Amino acid sequence: MIGFYDYTVILTYLSLLSGTTGILLCLNGIGHPYLGMFFLLFSGLCDTFDGKVARSKKNRTDEMKKFGIQIDSLSDLIAFGVLPACIGISLLRYGIRIPAASGFTLYILTHYRFVTQVILTAIAVLYVLAAMIRLAYFNVKEEADENRDENGEKIYLGLPVTSTALIFPAVLLIHILISADLTLLYFGIMLVVGFLFLAKIRLKKPQNKGIALLVVLGLLEFIILILVLSALKR
Repeated sequence: MIGFYDYTVILTYLSLLSGTTGILLCLNGIGHPYLGMFFLLFSGLCDTFDGKVARSKKNRTDEMKKFGIQIDSLSDLIAFGVLPACIGISLLRYGIRIPAASGFTLYILTHYRFVTQVILTAIAVLYVLAAMIRLAYFNVKEEADENRDENGEKIYLGLPVTSTALIFPAVLLIHILISADLTLLYFGIMLVVGFLFLAKIRLKKPQNKGIALLVVLGLLEFIILILVLSALKR
């Protein structure tokens, strides 16, 4: 078979499988945005460590390295580009209301005007386009080893696509906790994030302490989401 299948690519493959599963589940039936969010968080966790795992193999060939770069970006496009857009479409189809007294969760079909639906769908599509452009541009710069500042430290030009693994779960947590339909806010943030993907802003690549902080934040979002949804089912 073509391709590579050693331990250096396992996390990238898992991230892609998680993102694809999240897309299918969050758009299934009435729409399940929170199921999609769990898979977005898991993809973010896999992406955090896939580079470190790949670099741990000392005898990687140039072909293996280039293959790793390509599959990483393709996986990121699915997990952090298409999946957040699909979660937004799932929110657009159904809203959620949580009566304060009983704690009973009631899903209500939200009636948005056709024009509103078209505009929000266009935002989701453009968001995916921005994510693709961001990833492709990063690959071009990475191949030329230009993703560095004047001191030779690794940088990101534009907001990293993988940051969505923390941004959108936070929006959905607020969506649950304040018992309000924040669908329009979700798409508004998606529009801003898509713009930041392409903005000429320079961000330093996080080191070990920064990575640890991001992992902790992701785990907190995951745990809080589980606890809140479990409480609502009682």
